[in-house]
Amino acid sequence: MEEIYDPLRRKNVRRTPEEEVRQAAIRYLEENLGVPRQLMVSEHAFTFNGLQYRADILVYDRELRPLLLVECKAPSVHLDEAILEQVLRYNRVLQVRYILLTNGKSSYFCAWDDALGNYRFAESVPTYEQMLQQ
Repeated sequence: MEEIYDPLRRKNVRRTPEEEVRQAAIRYLEENLGVPRQLMVSEHAFTFNGLQYRADILVYDRELRPLLLVECKAPSVHLDEAILEQVLRYNRVLQVRYILLTNGKSSYFCAWDDALGNYRFAESVPTYEQMLQQ
């Protein structure tokens, strides 16, 4: 079994197409958006309606409140409304302001809009500092 290193879990994990996307997303968050590694968690476990789930990547603000939820899919998986609905279900527990969906080929970023009381798609992904200020 081939493995890939996850710096957030600090161990080698099984290399799958989805895991490769997750590791690329971690690098992007850290290197391009300035997210501190110590404020990211891979495979964050939580319970919703009595069932156990795992968020692919959860980013916290400096007060350790959930800020950004990243859902990673394999490149062969089409990002559709069902995946967005899955993440929105997760968010009933996690209560993040930002959502990023990616399959490594396509990515969609959503930000909570207080005026609309709903998420809106954004053209670009803000940096960590910009997310903290909004």
